[in-house]
Amino acid sequence: MSIETALQLAREHDVKYVDIMFGDMFGTLQHFTVPATRLDSDLFEEGLAFDGSSVRGWKSIDKSDMNIKPDPDSGFIDPFREQPTICFFGDIYEPRTGQRYDRDPRSIAYKALSYLNSSGLGDMAFFGPEPEFFIFDGIRYASDVSGAFYEIDSVEAPWTSGRDDGYNLGHKIRHKHGYFPTTPQDTLMDLRSEITTNMMTMGLEIELHHHEVATAGQCEIGTKFGTIITAADQVHKYKYAVKNTAFQHGKTATFMPKPMFGDNGSGMHCHLSIWKGGKNLFAGDQYAKLSQTALYAIGGVLKHGRSIQALTNPSANSYRRLVPGYEAPVNLAYSATNRSASVRIPHVNGDKARRFEFRCPDSSGSPYLAFAAILMAAIDGIKNEIDPGDPLDKNIYDLPPEELAGIPSTCKNLEEAIEELEADNDWLTAGDVFTPEMLEGYLDYKKSVEVEPLKLRPNPYEFYLYYDA
Repeated sequence: MSIETALQLAREHDVKYVDIMFGDMFGTLQHFTVPATRLDSDLFEEGLAFDGSSVRGWKSIDKSDMNIKPDPDSGFIDPFREQPTICFFGDIYEPRTGQRYDRDPRSIAYKALSYLNSSGLGDMAFFGPEPEFFIFDGIRYASDVSGAFYEIDSVEAPWTSGRDDGYNLGHKIRHKHGYFPTTPQDTLMDLRSEITTNMMTMGLEIELHHHEVATAGQCEIGTKFGTIITAADQVHKYKYAVKNTAFQHGKTATFMPKPMFGDNGSGMHCHLSIWKGGKNLFAGDQYAKLSQTALYAIGGVLKHGRSIQALTNPSANSYRRLVPGYEAPVNLAYSATNRSASVRIPHVNGDKARRFEFRCPDSSGSPYLAFAAILMAAIDGIKNEIDPGDPLDKNIYDLPPEELAGIPSTCKNLEEAIEELEADNDWLTAGDVFTPEMLEGYLDYKKSVEVEPLKLRPNPYEFYLYYDA
């Protein structure tokens, strides 16, 4: 929408406050609020100053000044605020140079799209993310010198079947039996509908919602695809709506990839197509009705499939999900319909919908960085005509060991993914989309805050295994 349309939306809802949002490098949505009296065209054109040194992985305190410019096209009314509030996603700029900040994830996604345009290979990239999540009735956890634990509470979970609390009515969902059971087993239908209503108020187009495979409240809400920018905005809005609606009902929602042992984790399958001049470049007469361009793009994603994981599977917990037997893809192969392949070509009606689906990612990090990385890998594949090899139209989990040994696997942990990205990142820094300084800052944070501290902490299961050593 134009600036005037954004201002009109605010007038129609008699807003009192303006909330300026942005996602940091690690996927956390940040915000600050100004009175609606400051909402005019100057706010969009000149932006607002803020302290960048207080944002993880950004500025040092001696160079902390930053500028954020709200994007009028991203405006939506916040359904969770008591005072009428309009929200905008903002782009971060260096105030002294006027250039986009090279560690702002949204700016990196813009640069990836600009690189696609400048390459002549396309002028638009469409993404269809599918975030999954859990809604629990309660969560308890602690990690200290004297002890560590976590405890999940869910009325749906089979481990609560023996509970005598006056509310136990049975109808539990067994592990891996959560896909599509109706009420009363699916206890979250009304809550998902309310989340969906809030999402539509925020401007998201909804296709469906349902219970997912895992017990204990795993869910998914299907949203319409968008551009690389709008789709990433939508992931932040999606998570914001899920968490806040659950919170209003005294429940807690998490997008943690693997919060529960013994059942499926939560991913964020990502559908991609590249267009030029209003034409879908992925439609053709090759395998599964894809074009040669699409196959080259798949080749790029598979070639960089291990290094890309530091951005698409960016948490240590991500690798608890990427294990055999829980519907998560652990081998870098492609196939039509086969959900055990990391790249799947879904059946669609018509060339406009032709695309491929990268099934490895989860939503524990920045959607802008994840989508930018996927697009850059696809561009690299197209530019260099990277052959993805033959499709694997078999259940990869049932392959004999000698055949499975020839298929590249995903990384086993975050440290391995970081090492892969440090060794293979030229495809990201092409066109100055991801700068070396940004990648260094991102990876240094991951190593110092996530990888190394986890190495120092004993796991409760280790006490079960080794306490009587």
